[in-house]
Amino acid sequence: PLSYFFFCLIGPRDPVTAIPGVEIVLPCHLSPKMSAENMEVRWVRPEFLSFVHLYRNGTDQYEKQIPEYRGRTELLKAALTDGNVDLRIFHVTPSDEGQYHCFVQDGPFYEETVLELQVAALGSAPLISVEGHQDGGILVVCQSAGWYPEPEIVWKDPNGRHLPSLSETKSQGENSLFETETAVIVKEQSNQHLSCCITNTVLSQDKESAVYIADPFFPRVNPWKVALIVILMVLFGFTCLTVYLCKMKGNYQTEKNTGHIDYIPINEKGQFRNLTLKEFVRWRRHVAPIEEVTVTLNPDTAHPELVVFENEKSVRWTDTRQDLPDNPERFDCWTCVLGREGFTSGSHCWEVELGAGKWWAVGVARESVQRKGWTSPSPEEGIWAVGQWMGQFQALTFTRTPLPQSRAPSRIRVCLDCDRGQVMFFDAGDEAPIFTFPPGSVPGERIRPWLSVGVGSCLNLYP
Repeated sequence: PLSYFFFCLIGPRDPVTAIPGVEIVLPCHLSPKMSAENMEVRWVRPEFLSFVHLYRNGTDQYEKQIPEYRGRTELLKAALTDGNVDLRIFHVTPSDEGQYHCFVQDGPFYEETVLELQVAALGSAPLISVEGHQDGGILVVCQSAGWYPEPEIVWKDPNGRHLPSLSETKSQGENSLFETETAVIVKEQSNQHLSCCITNTVLSQDKESAVYIADPFFPRVNPWKVALIVILMVLFGFTCLTVYLCKMKGNYQTEKNTGHIDYIPINEKGQFRNLTLKEFVRWRRHVAPIEEVTVTLNPDTAHPELVVFENEKSVRWTDTRQDLPDNPERFDCWTCVLGREGFTSGSHCWEVELGAGKWWAVGVARESVQRKGWTSPSPEEGIWAVGQWMGQFQALTFTRTPLPQSRAPSRIRVCLDCDRGQVMFFDAGDEAPIFTFPPGSVPGERIRPWLSVGVGSCLNLYP
């Protein structure tokens, strides 16, 4: 008979800070001290549906490792006998930042702990340049690069007081590090001595450069020129206001005549903007009429670790890999399954009931979606879905989009509009919108229901 030991996992309470380009060790150990050589050690991130690193049966398992971490992780095996399951990550990048779950299992007993990795980089010293005359003063620009996360940048006078900037831009380069630029207009006899200070709030460190502009460099202002500029600005503002009011009147008249709101009420992240109940009902009735359909699951596409029930409307995960034929339609890496039905036109709606389990995803996929090998579920791979991973409810966009719900609903309604090329998700209980992939994001080919089931999860097509 096997005997198992009860233990707990201990990790650092404070975030672990790493510098881009170097390596970092994420500490995690068993308490009380015992050997972890024969245990399963799993490092995961909540926003991904696979592993950062997996150690099982005395060896590292790389088959389902997140592609971004391949060749960059190492479990420090020399310390396993002392109960240490530390993970080393090589060549840290800003995308490595976030929560990591350390999970250790010994037979039926398992424990996990959560730790935070934050990435921070101190950029170059600010470069101050004088660009020329503008608005009766001198335009001064401050530039710097190589910062992470996004730094704070301020202009200061000799007494340390902050000065208002004319403009400020920040962007990320190919290495995900931030470049920043800010400008200020310096007036004669006013803050001619100033400094540009850039601060990394994570490291609590800053870099500062100063400049002084002498009186002879300042232009002399022509009062008639100033008056002309003021008049032109007033005329421009009046013209813009007139155009805006005419446009608003036209929009009001259109809505009054047609009795509907002819737009899609979503923001740039694919989430529904705040609507009144009256607006939402009017939009749903006119813009998005949907037909409820009955869909079933195709067992020939199911991953060998999934069991599709005889009614082909329920699927659950099993820890035993079934001996099934490796046909071309079957998924061999992702634990997912497609529906039998496919749609190329019209609007269609069905519901999925969520059973127990922390790992699942619900949505649609194009019929030509890759079945063999590793892919990351996203619109770029032909999958449009929402799901839950380690308690995080999110939309499976290229960079995962956290959803505002504190918990996932018990039943999700999936609405596919082939003509508009969009997918919408609603809480089937109260019709509250969850997330939508905007019009034109779904290509014009056959689209099929798609379900992904993780450890301990079960999904049911409803009714």
